[in-house]
Amino acid sequence: MEDLKLVANNMRKNIVKMVHNAKAGHPGGSLSCTDILVALYFNVMNIDKNNLNDTRRDKLVMSKGHASPALYAVLAEKGFIPEEELMTFRLINSRLQGHPSRKNCPGVDMSTGSLGQGLSVGVGMSIANKLDNNEFRTYVICGDGECDEGQIWEAAMAAAHYKLDNLLLVIDHNGLQIDGRNEDVMNTAPLGEKFASFGWNVFGVDGHDIDAVTEACKAAEQIKGKPTVIIAETIKGKGVSFMENQAGWHGKAPNDEELAQALKDLGGE
Repeated sequence: MEDLKLVANNMRKNIVKMVHNAKAGHPGGSLSCTDILVALYFNVMNIDKNNLNDTRRDKLVMSKGHASPALYAVLAEKGFIPEEELMTFRLINSRLQGHPSRKNCPGVDMSTGSLGQGLSVGVGMSIANKLDNNEFRTYVICGDGECDEGQIWEAAMAAAHYKLDNLLLVIDHNGLQIDGRNEDVMNTAPLGEKFASFGWNVFGVDGHDIDAVTEACKAAEQIKGKPTVIIAETIKGKGVSFMENQAGWHGKAPNDEELAQALKDLGGE
C-alpha cells in the first residue's frame, strides 16, 4: 500500500508538470481521480504491457477525457509509455493530446472527450464481451458533473436492462464542475439512490483510499445479474493546497510559482 501511495504521489507531480509545461489542461479533476486509477491499474484490472493488444483483457474507458493527464500518468507508471514522454502533453504531433486517442496512444482503450458518452461505450463493450463469452470486465470512470448529461442515464438504464454484471462504473465525486458546485449547476443528488432505482448495485467509498477502492472493485466482481457503480468521494485538486476544492482549477495551468508550490505540497522533486 505504501508503494502505491508513492506511485499516486509521483503521478500527481507529473500531472501538474504536464499541465504547466503545456500551459493548458485540467489539473483539478486529474488530481481527484489519481488514486482511483492506481487502484484499478495496479490492484484490479487484468492489463499489462504483454496483453495490450489482446481482446481478452480488461478495458478502461476514461469517460471524463479531460482528465487525460491522470490517465497518461498511470500509463507511464505501468510502463506503457516512457515517463519522459509525458512532457510532450498537448504538443503538436504528440501521442498525448488533450483528450485521449486510442489510435495514437498505447493503453488508451477509447477516445473520449465529449462528456456523457463513455458509459454508453462501456455498455457496448460489456455486451460484446457477453456475446463473445469473454469473461473480462469493462471499467468506466465518469465525473460527477458529467452525470448532468442525459446520455449517462440512458446508458445506466440499458446496462441494468441487459444485466451487465461485467461492467463497473466509478464516479469521481469531487463535488465541483467547471461552473461551480454540482448542486448549484445541476443537482444530481442523491446519485446512489438514483442508480439503485435504475437497477444498479451501489457502493460508496473514499476515493483517495486505494485499499477501499480496490475492495469495492473486488466485491463488484461477485455481484451477478446487475452492473455496479462505485461513488468515490474525492477532493478536486487533491494534494495541492491552493487547488483543493477550487472549481477555478478545473481547467487552468499553474504558472512557474504555482508549479513550485504544487511540487512542494507533493513533497518536492
